[in-house]
Parts: sequence; structure tokens; C-alpha cells
Amino acid sequence: MNIKVVRGNPTPEELAAALAVVRARAAAAAALPPGAPTPRDSWSDPSRIATTHLPAPGPTSWTRTFWPS
Repeated sequence: MNIKVVRGNPTPEELAAALAVVRARAAAAAALPPGAPTPRDSWSDPSRIATTHLPAPGPTSWTRTFWPS
């Protein structure tokens, strides 16, 4: 595994922390059995952003936008 710092000047502690995260993610991915579905990231879950219902269509629906109430 080759890691290259392309911008900035990290301290040895910052570089060790970043490498620990990368190695932990690689170990977790290697621990999954072959053919197992990968866990879904919550950022890609559409229910996270669709928590409210859309306004009902009608002649005055333009006044009800997505602004929080």
C-alpha cells in the first residue's frame, strides 16, 4: 500500500492517525465474507433527507415551499 501526501505538511502524529483509519477500513472490508452486501452509508440513504411531506398541489401551492415551518 502506497500513500502519498499531495498537499500540506502533516505531522507524524496526523499521518499515523490517517494511516490507522485507512488500515482499519481495509481490515473491515477484508473481514466481510465473499459475496456479502456492503453496508450502506447513511449519507446515501434517501430517507435521511426526505423527512417531511411535499405540499399538496393546487392553485396556492407555490406559497408553500420547502422552507421550515
